[in-house]
Amino acid sequence: MSNVGIFRPNEQPPKEPVEVASNRLELLAPAKNADYGIEAIKHGADAVYIGGPAFGARATAGNSVEDIARLCEFAHRYHAQVFVAINTILMDDELPLAQQLIWDVYHAGADALIVQDMGILQLDIPPIALHASTQMDNRSPEKVAFLEQVGFSQVVLARELGLTQIREVAKNTNMQIEFFIHGALCVAYSGLCNLSHAFSNRSANRGECSQMCRLPGELKTRQGEVLAENEHLLSLKDNNQTDNLEALIDAGVRSFKIEGRLKDLSYVKNVTAHYRQALDKIIAKRPELSASSHGRCEHTFTPDPEKTFNRGRTDYFVNERSQGVSDFRSPKYIGEEVATVSKLGKDFIEVNSSEEFNNGDGLAYFPPNYTKAKQSDDKLQGLRVNRAEGLRLYVTAVPGDLKVGATIYRNHNQAFEMVLAKESSKRIIEADLSLTDTDDGVELTITDQYGHQGKAVLAIEKQPATDYDKTQKNIRKQLSKLGSTDFVARDVQINTQQMWFMPASQLNGLRREAVTALETARVDEYQRPTAWKHNQDAVYPVKHLSFMGNVANEKAKAFYTQHGVIEIEDTYEKNGITEDAPLMVTKHCLRFNFNLCPKEVPGIKADPMVLEIGKDVLKLVFDCPKCEMMVVGANRQV
Repeated sequence: MSNVGIFRPNEQPPKEPVEVASNRLELLAPAKNADYGIEAIKHGADAVYIGGPAFGARATAGNSVEDIARLCEFAHRYHAQVFVAINTILMDDELPLAQQLIWDVYHAGADALIVQDMGILQLDIPPIALHASTQMDNRSPEKVAFLEQVGFSQVVLARELGLTQIREVAKNTNMQIEFFIHGALCVAYSGLCNLSHAFSNRSANRGECSQMCRLPGELKTRQGEVLAENEHLLSLKDNNQTDNLEALIDAGVRSFKIEGRLKDLSYVKNVTAHYRQALDKIIAKRPELSASSHGRCEHTFTPDPEKTFNRGRTDYFVNERSQGVSDFRSPKYIGEEVATVSKLGKDFIEVNSSEEFNNGDGLAYFPPNYTKAKQSDDKLQGLRVNRAEGLRLYVTAVPGDLKVGATIYRNHNQAFEMVLAKESSKRIIEADLSLTDTDDGVELTITDQYGHQGKAVLAIEKQPATDYDKTQKNIRKQLSKLGSTDFVARDVQINTQQMWFMPASQLNGLRREAVTALETARVDEYQRPTAWKHNQDAVYPVKHLSFMGNVANEKAKAFYTQHGVIEIEDTYEKNGITEDAPLMVTKHCLRFNFNLCPKEVPGIKADPMVLEIGKDVLKLVFDCPKCEMMVVGANRQV
């Protein structure tokens, strides 16, 4: 397990940008399936990540090889990339299937694999780029430097890192640094959570997390004093790094990752468009930066991440530790605060609000004394607006626990969702057109803004036009008709000796043929990233791997042994641990959240704590020098 380092609350990161190998910025979006991936690219993603038929960290988001091929074909039109997640730990009998799957997705056109299990590096795999999954627990410069040595070209850093730590990693590697900028936050360091497996036999490292951390519980001292009751104590708000993008760029991040392979399509469209626009604003004022794919996006809506699923927003630890990373009330999408109740009727509510409401809006509220509800109760209550008449909102029936003065949240904005349900974005590539003479006709050359060319020739009987200006205007008009393609005419040059008479049908055919040639050239000239060399003599930074090293197969053991690890324990899923053991390691500290941190409150007594979730009692162990908390318990599944 790598060390994060000691928390320094007053440390400020230096301002000078870290020098990295590339200044091309990559917006990386989730693809639940090929259609979602295509929409993500249309809305501005430079790359998408998708699960294959098996072995993805979201077991319910698998896709066929054929669909991956379809996504790759679309993505490469814009020189966008497709990363396939094969990022679970693998058992020995799964390795042959994994090897075949890797070859299949490589032949399908995938640009990279996202990998957790080091056993994959011992297989016979194609020359495909490898990305180190965040499930590898990538926190230290030493760990990241090792990953580069053994063949990884991109690394997904732990979400818990701050700007100072990201800078230190970036200064010590040539790999592209990838960092999560939006979406759900796992409360544990990725890869260091066995809570789900211990209590439900569903392993997070096998893509089957049961999200036990989102359940309500009670926080108590070991003596039984209740500190919190029926609260979602391990449920974090969602990540939102909108305000930190430029600081992350200066720290060395070049790939900006949106979480959400299980989210709906409106989330993918909205959030991708939001970050596309934010990054484009930075690129516009900093000419040394550029997008890593081709084309600009034209969105038909104004993106707003608050209008699609989120649990509130936090920038987590990017700017060091602070309060406000969690909302203990609910693990659900509460929504935007939009109103307060002013009057109640039998089938309507009236509200005070500056917002406009629509039929079909979804509203939510917390009833009085919601913290006293039973753990089985859903504290967050919902309403659907059947008919909106200004600030009078008709519902099927007004709940008895809704009171005048209650705060109303909107977690389904019908008008916004209707816009996103339609075609809502298009990618545009600028192109210059040039018409020149040939011996027996004319030639049209289309050159896109990136230097790719398509050409087409037309044999004609060269008859000078009788009306020069009218013919020139007509030729320009017909050649510029690129509306149904990915291209828009930036400049049209007519360099023929004369203005030849050419019917519109011939010009349209010539243009279509040249566009097809350009599209073919763009795809033919696209180059997938190459695999990096595996240094067989690289030395892993630690000599002992506990069960949290997630070593599940003999190939992985052989890999670590080859690279200097002396002692290797089987992964938690295999070793039959029966005694209390750390089931989760997290930087989310409940002592800190309840103002009981000895570092923050001088003289405070650091009493041990327990967390009760249902009938299960978990011990909380605090490693204060590292500012980490361990959730300790026994394995119920043994």
